[in-house]
Amino acid sequence: MTPQDRWLSQKERILAWFRLGFAIVAVLIIQLNPSRVINFPLLTYAALASFAIYSIGVLLITSGNRTPLEKIGIAATCFDLMWVSLIVFSTGGTATPFFVFYSFPIISAGSRYGIQGGLVTALGGIVLYGFVRFGFVWESLLGIDRFIVRSVYLAALAYFVGFLSEFESKQNQRLLALSKTAGEVAAMAERRRITRDVHDGLLQTLATQILRFEICRRQLVNSPQELDTELRSMEEDTRNSMKVIRQFLSGKEVKSFPTGMLLEKLKEDLKFLRDGLGLRVVLEAVPPELNLSEAVEQDLYLMLREGLMNIARHSHASHADVTLTQTESEIRGSLADDGVGFEPNEKLNGRGVGLTSMKERIEQLGGELVIQSSPGSGARVSFVLPFVTENDKH
Repeated sequence: MTPQDRWLSQKERILAWFRLGFAIVAVLIIQLNPSRVINFPLLTYAALASFAIYSIGVLLITSGNRTPLEKIGIAATCFDLMWVSLIVFSTGGTATPFFVFYSFPIISAGSRYGIQGGLVTALGGIVLYGFVRFGFVWESLLGIDRFIVRSVYLAALAYFVGFLSEFESKQNQRLLALSKTAGEVAAMAERRRITRDVHDGLLQTLATQILRFEICRRQLVNSPQELDTELRSMEEDTRNSMKVIRQFLSGKEVKSFPTGMLLEKLKEDLKFLRDGLGLRVVLEAVPPELNLSEAVEQDLYLMLREGLMNIARHSHASHADVTLTQTESEIRGSLADDGVGFEPNEKLNGRGVGLTSMKERIEQLGGELVIQSSPGSGARVSFVLPFVTENDKH
C-alpha cells in the first residue's frame, strides 16, 4: 500500500468515527427532548437505530486493510444523504435541529472528491431538503428565504471543503514528486560514486596489471629473474584486488593503503613507471612529510594515480613531474608531462570517466581542479583544496 493509499484509508476511518459520533449525538438529542418525535415516533427511532447500525458497519469495513475505498466513499455519501433526509423528515421537517447533519455528507464528499464532488453532493442534499420542505405540509413552515439561505450555506460549505481538499491533494502530489526527484538524484549520485570508485580502484589496478603483462612479455627471454619478481608482485596485487572486491561487495569501506602512507604509495607507483616503462617521474613534496586526513589521502592518491596511468597509457611522454605542497590553509598539487597533449573539453565531454573522476574527487573535498593542455604541448593538471584539520571539523 502506497503512502497515499494509507492516508486515504486513514481518512475514511476518521470519517467513519465522525459518522458514528453524529449518530450518537442524534440519539442523545432525542432522549433529552422527546417532543421532537411527536409526529413520527416509530419512524424516528427506526431511522436513528438504523443510522447507528449503519455507522458501526462502515467503521468496521473501513478498519480492514483491503477496502475498496472509492466504492465505499460513493456508497457512503449516498446513504448519508438518504439517512439524514429521513431523520430530518421524521423529526419535524423544516423545524428540525438536524438540518446541520447535511453538512457531514457534504464535508466527506468534498474531502474525497474535491470541489466537483462536494457541489454535486450539496445539490443532492438541497433537492432532498427541498422535497422535505415543500412536499409536505408542516405546522410551522419556514419561509422560502430561509430555504435559500440554507441552500447557499450548503453550496458554500461544499466549495470551501472541496477547495481545501484539492489544495491538499496538489501539495501532496508536489511533495511526492519532490521526494521522487530527490530519490532519483540520490540514486544517480550513488551510481556515479560507485562508477568512480570502481574505475579509480579496480579498473586502474587491472590497467596496471595489463602494463605489467607487457613488461613481462619483454622480459620473458632476456631477464628471467626480473620476470619472476614481476610475476610474484602481480600475484600479490591480484590477491589484494580480490580482497578489495570482497570488501566492496560486502559494503565495507575500501582503503588503498594505510593512513600516513600517501607518499610511500606514490613512490611505489613511480618506481614501477620508471623501471617497467622507462617513464621518468619526479615527485616533490613540501614539507617532506605531509599531515593529511585519511579521506584526503585516499582521494588524492586515487586522483594522482588516475593521472599517472593516463600519462603511461596515452601521453607517450618521457618525463612527468608530481608536486604536492601543504600550507596552513590549503593543499596545492600538480601533475605535468611532456607528452602529446589533448583537448580538455573533448575529454571532459566524452565518454571517458578518468578526467571527470579526477575533477569530482577534488570538488568533493571542497577544492578546484584545472586542466591545461593542447595537442602537441603536453598536459598539466593542477588543484588546490582547503586544508582542514580534525579540530576544524569539530
